[in-house]
Amino acid sequence: QVQLVESGGGLVQAGDSLRLSCAASGRAFRTTAMGWFRQSPGKERDFVAAINWDGFNTYYADFVKGRFTISRDNAKNTLYLQMNSLKPEDTAVYYCAGQSEGLIRAPADYNYWGQGTQITVTS
Repeated sequence: QVQLVESGGGLVQAGDSLRLSCAASGRAFRTTAMGWFRQSPGKERDFVAAINWDGFNTYYADFVKGRFTISRDNAKNTLYLQMNSLKPEDTAVYYCAGQSEGLIRAPADYNYWGQGTQITVTS
């Protein structure tokens, strides 16, 4: 079992940067592939980025390539999402999630979820 808690959300202006953190409990984090997702009101939960268990491989949604970077520190049991050049359309609740399969993007394939953190980007 892995329990996840996101932090770092907030209200920012377009063009700003923000770093999200996802603190995980349990030793299983170190062998768990992780992902970030986001969801806006009335919309489906969208894949943002994924990283494999050792951090050497990553996978991004097209709309965040070049702006967002996913990383992890297994010694600290923490997942990160560095977000640069934020746009108003990035406004959403951001979730971290984990699963044991690898670099996958379907929310249904993730077993562990955090409670989410809100990011609001104003123009």
